[in-house]
Amino acid sequence: MNCKRPPGPPRRLLPGEGTFADQVAAVGLPYLSEHLQDFVSRATKERFTPLQTVEELVRLEAMELSSRSMDSRVARAQLGRFKLMADFDWDWPKSIDRPLVQSLFDLSFLREVKNIVVVGTQGLGKTMIAKNIAYAALQKGYSALYAPASKIIADIGGQETAFLRERRFRHYCRPALLMIDELGYLAYDNAAADILFQLVNRRYEVKPIVLTTNLAFRDWRAIFPNAASASALIDRLTHHSHIVAIKGDSYRKHEASQERHGRPDDQDE
Repeated sequence: MNCKRPPGPPRRLLPGEGTFADQVAAVGLPYLSEHLQDFVSRATKERFTPLQTVEELVRLEAMELSSRSMDSRVARAQLGRFKLMADFDWDWPKSIDRPLVQSLFDLSFLREVKNIVVVGTQGLGKTMIAKNIAYAALQKGYSALYAPASKIIADIGGQETAFLRERRFRHYCRPALLMIDELGYLAYDNAAADILFQLVNRRYEVKPIVLTTNLAFRDWRAIFPNAASASALIDRLTHHSHIVAIKGDSYRKHEASQERHGRPDDQDE
């Protein structure tokens, strides 16, 4: 016999039901519910007064909620895995404006609505820099969204009706910061070029974009259907912007070469 109705939401615990840890979780104290014994042991060992116990509990719960909120924002931003800027090898690129890159992390570009365009050949850390900027924005409470250019074009262009396309445009216009990655690895037809221009134009002077590309601006006409579409897109992106140009050899190829030949330190271990 088939079920006629889906199950309802789980019933909340009544007073006296379940363990004390269950009751703590039910009233919305995630840190205490997971670290109850440790917290009680510490409070006992350090001889907390009742007021100190409450103050410390409130502090730990606030930290836990902040951490969970950050995890949720990072997941919604679709940043995926990335290395932190502490791991960036500033000595590897032959040319990079380090003061400019570091200044971007004060996030003033968000308030000033200035785009960031990171230009460089493959393997120089463009995406790493861009994702770290987006992560810094998330830490300050801004919303952000990461997507490769090819995904955005396929997503919006794949919608069957104008109504659905408009919904996807709004999706990419909604976050305070949009990161468009890997522009230049594929050639674009008129429809794709129009999607990119519309998206950039909708965010123009309203919300900034962080864009990475492997091509210098003079070479964009090679991937767009005509020089006019490339020029129009560049004009909107760079009117209010910071341009980060990185020159050098691929760091990923350098790492791969070291792994193939074996690092001296690795061999000693």
